[in-house]
Amino acid sequence: MGDHRLTYIPDGSVQLHPLAWFPDSTPEEWQKRPEYLDAEGFLAGSIGGLLVEYRDRALLIDTGYGPQHIPAALTHPALGVLEGGQLLDRLAAQGRTPETIDTVAFTHLHDDHVGWASVSSSDGSPLFADTPLVTSGAEWRSGGRLRAARTAPRGVSDGDEIFPGVTAWVTPGHSPGHTSYVISSAGARLVVFGDVMHSPAQVGRPDWRVSLDHSPETAVRTRLRVLKELSQPDTFGFGGHFADVVFGRVVADRSGDRWVPVD
Repeated sequence: MGDHRLTYIPDGSVQLHPLAWFPDSTPEEWQKRPEYLDAEGFLAGSIGGLLVEYRDRALLIDTGYGPQHIPAALTHPALGVLEGGQLLDRLAAQGRTPETIDTVAFTHLHDDHVGWASVSSSDGSPLFADTPLVTSGAEWRSGGRLRAARTAPRGVSDGDEIFPGVTAWVTPGHSPGHTSYVISSAGARLVVFGDVMHSPAQVGRPDWRVSLDHSPETAVRTRLRVLKELSQPDTFGFGGHFADVVFGRVVADRSGDRWVPVD
């Protein structure tokens, strides 16, 4: 996209129980949306990060879940299998190691977004030990796994530029200080919206509350704001949990808004 090269870096996957995750939805509604469900009836969710390269510099937004595999019986009732572990190998395939990342930014501090940043390397030091970290101040104060492992990162507010062409957009609801990032280049924009949405189904049903959101009502309002931006010309989105189509755009037709792959 213009001067920026954007690459999805997979780390693993998560299964989401559709009725437990979206308590406002019904079995009949999911029967109309079989393309979003796996063979076991779960929503198939991807986990990973977005590598943003500008000239010789690199930004990584979110760091996946890390080298863990949690069976469904040991996760939250709204989840199935949760696993990670691929991110470092996938970064290496792009010619990148943690030492070559200039900045790591987080949409929020849930475990499936901070995993590798709280993992230690062979010498006991954290991965990305010398890399500046970025998140909102409200998100850092909310605690979590990363806070126990690292010193405070740089706190950002709406409109702060964290990397050339990349600005922060605070989008609360899923967590207290959830932050999206807007990448602008060559007249186009990409909105990295994190867990504002977990499934393409929410593009058409932004009113569905999410049971694990910190503030479900705030999250619905935020989702509507983000969808309004995604419907603007030359604006695209990155949905890190969207599985098959992480890069897409919102289009409207007679049946309503839907998520489609980038042309």
